[in-house]
Amino acid sequence: MTTRPAPLAIALASDHAGFEMKAMLADWLRMQGHAVTDLGPHDTTSVDYPDFGYTLAASIATGDAAFGVAVCGSGIGISIAVNRNPAARCALVSDTLSARLAREHNDANVVAFGARLIGPDTAKDALAAFLATPFAGDRHVGRVAKLGQPSLSKQPDLSKQPNFAKEPV
Repeated sequence: MTTRPAPLAIALASDHAGFEMKAMLADWLRMQGHAVTDLGPHDTTSVDYPDFGYTLAASIATGDAAFGVAVCGSGIGISIAVNRNPAARCALVSDTLSARLAREHNDANVVAFGARLIGPDTAKDALAAFLATPFAGDRHVGRVAKLGQPSLSKQPDLSKQPNFAKEPV
């Protein structure tokens, strides 16, 4: 007997280029039993991906959603927008391995896809891996904490690096 994971609160957002993939993933997630919030857009009219990326990040930051899915043409722009919010850890992925590692090592809470770069089956497989993978914790905890609080980071001494060039190349 196969058991389904507990339903998760998942918010999705895209731009016009990612609208169709976002809609497909939202339907697929609902079929999996998850609570889905579609933050828009709701058609293919041209929109600015930062607006929807910021809205998705805010949904994560307030706790309205445990996880997020961001989609634009390449996945790059919307992932940058989501990551402007310190509560969001968005990883642009293109396969199941990168999706799994984003959760396992980086405790990513948002996954981004490039609708013009991957197909629907790859997106569904990667999203399933992303949602099924727990954060490994352990040695990654301190590193992940630094992602949301840059003040925790120590500036590395680059002069002690073997390939550090002291003069401009």
